[in-house]
Amino acid sequence: VQPVESGGGSAQAGKSLRLSCTAPGFSSNNCIMGWYRQAAGQEREWVSSIEPLDDTRYADSVKGRFTISKDRSKDTVYLQMDNLKPEDTAIYSCRAYGHGCGPDGYWGQGTQVTVSS
Repeated sequence: VQPVESGGGSAQAGKSLRLSCTAPGFSSNNCIMGWYRQAAGQEREWVSSIEPLDDTRYADSVKGRFTISKDRSKDTVYLQMDNLKPEDTAIYSCRAYGHGCGPDGYWGQGTQVTVSS
């Protein structure tokens, strides 16, 4: 279960981007899928997660703007980011953890998101 992210890039404030994370086997292993981000000079922070039965959670900073979803047939999780803000600029990483993925889980390499004002 090695996550691989894609879809990062640059956008102006108020625009949208969609990130994808493909992690073969996460669905069959009942793993939780999470998105995290790390801005330059800051600690990594949790952004959103989706559980095996599709319960979703969001950090307060992105609630109402970001939507997490998954396609089990593709073992892919998405993060739709709308109404982007400059403070959303960060490296976004995907993590597969819990249940069959173990407590620490597996991390993707990350993808850069840059939002300009």
